[in-house]
Amino acid sequence: MLPSNTILGVCLISQLCVGVTGNSLLFILYIYTFFFKPHFKKLIDSICMHLTIVNVLMIIFTLISHIMSYFGVPKFLDDTGCRAVLFIFRITRGMSISTTSILSTFQVITITPSNSRWVWLKPKLSKLTLSSLLCSWLINLLIYTYMIPMVIAKTNSTHFGHGYMDPYCQNKHFGNQNSGSFLSIIFIRDLFYVALMMWTSLYMVTVLYRHRKRVQHLHSTSLSCQPSPERRATHSILLLVISFVFIYGLNNYITLYSFYVQAKIPNVEGINAILATCYPTICPFLLMKNNKLVWQLTSSFSERRRTFFQSVLCV
Repeated sequence: MLPSNTILGVCLISQLCVGVTGNSLLFILYIYTFFFKPHFKKLIDSICMHLTIVNVLMIIFTLISHIMSYFGVPKFLDDTGCRAVLFIFRITRGMSISTTSILSTFQVITITPSNSRWVWLKPKLSKLTLSSLLCSWLINLLIYTYMIPMVIAKTNSTHFGHGYMDPYCQNKHFGNQNSGSFLSIIFIRDLFYVALMMWTSLYMVTVLYRHRKRVQHLHSTSLSCQPSPERRATHSILLLVISFVFIYGLNNYITLYSFYVQAKIPNVEGINAILATCYPTICPFLLMKNNKLVWQLTSSFSERRRTFFQSVLCV
């Protein structure tokens, strides 16, 4: 029977491969669309491209130290390595939640009816999107630059008390009762983004429901059978937001437990690393459902498969 460390190590490697591959394929798809299919290009693609880059960095810098630890690599990171890895992980995690929030807000403005109070934002979407992403980078850089001196390489293998710890790193004032104040600031910031995502999700659900009722009232089979690109995008983003909020809640619960529990449990950190990278791993596959090239390839494949089976049955 394989030891738990080996099993967790294999799970981490599998998630690393799936997540990096999925996000890389989606990024290549957007690049291909940009250069060779410009008529398919949409403004929302730039946000999704940004999200795929953030996802890849987050997956790599979250999982690599845990993978090395579970396969027995000693002292993989020193003080500088710990600070660099944790800084990039926290920055990309912050950008993941803010970019998802911007994506959901973008879609709300896109599907806003012409009689809505928010319709005046539509012509300004491009500038608003760029400025929102730049502000998010600036806020995250300011927050986490403060955190860099607070992290050092782990001094020994066993710890007891409050504080951050992963396989190779820990916070400098380990065991200090006040060391959770910085974590509280991060959670407050994340709570704002989660609340914004939930509000935009409720708004999108309301708009879709009203649209469906209107379509049923008009008895328009063409609209009901072939959803518009905006509706497909809205469904994909709703799935993204629901997945994010669910995974984020579990991840934060385990993070708080690991931070405040007195005796640290190493395997809990490994499980939390898998959970933390679940969203960036599944994200590209949910976004692919909204990509027009993927949609066309899927429709073409389904049509050919149906034609093939019909010809077989006729024979």
